[in-house]
Amino acid sequence: MNIPIPNILSIIRLALVPAFVVVFFSESPNAQLYAGLIFILASLTDALDGFIARRFNMVTRLGRILDPLADKLMTVSALLCVTVAGLIPAWIVVVFAVKEALMGIGALIMYKRVDDVLPSNTLGKMATLAFIVSCVALMLFSIPKPYSTVLLTIPLALTLIAFGRYAVLFYETIFAKRNKT
Repeated sequence: MNIPIPNILSIIRLALVPAFVVVFFSESPNAQLYAGLIFILASLTDALDGFIARRFNMVTRLGRILDPLADKLMTVSALLCVTVAGLIPAWIVVVFAVKEALMGIGALIMYKRVDDVLPSNTLGKMATLAFIVSCVALMLFSIPKPYSTVLLTIPLALTLIAFGRYAVLFYETIFAKRNKT
């Protein structure tokens, strides 16, 4: 079986999720530093798989599912870890998790109805980058909780705006499909 390189990178990113969590909660005095480095590595594989997929026309349906799945699992894992460690308030994770659950349900509905999922958009990518930077900063630097809350509120606002755009596209796509049948 010939698996495209971008899909391999997404699978590697999926495998980095449990490694990240184990390292984050390890007894090592530098656990958060090492976890931050794993998070950075995962983020680099994300950028690389997207670049390779687009540049070399290796975008696949599986990749359009694996890539965001790996992104979301890593981001949710990082948010849960920094929440359990007491670095951010739990409400941030709850809002993010509800949004991600709705996105996942929407993707399943879309896949079932139109045999595809919505591609990522620029605002969604900006929100992901903002989350990555914020999470890495929380892991690498001692940031007081009030500032860490503000630090993650900005990417959370971006991701909610991106969610609104996805919701509109989802509705238009499903509604257009229904009108064609």
